[in-house]
Amino acid sequence: MGDETLKKIAQELVQSVRRSVTVDWTQRENARAKIRVMVKRILRRFGYPPDKQERATELVLEQAEVLCRAWVAC
Repeated sequence: MGDETLKKIAQELVQSVRRSVTVDWTQRENARAKIRVMVKRILRRFGYPPDKQERATELVLEQAEVLCRAWVAC
């Protein structure tokens, strides 16, 4: 995938995750599942390789947890 496509994916993922996170989303499995589905849909829409989607989804969730700590600290 090209850099421009990956940049668009990243931007959309950040916007969507920011809109979707709740205070306790890291503790509630149903909230995490909702975000996981959202991430997979975005990846599919942009043609992200299916064999790499699972790892990419987990990476997005890990990064979102780190970012949320920063969002809360502000």
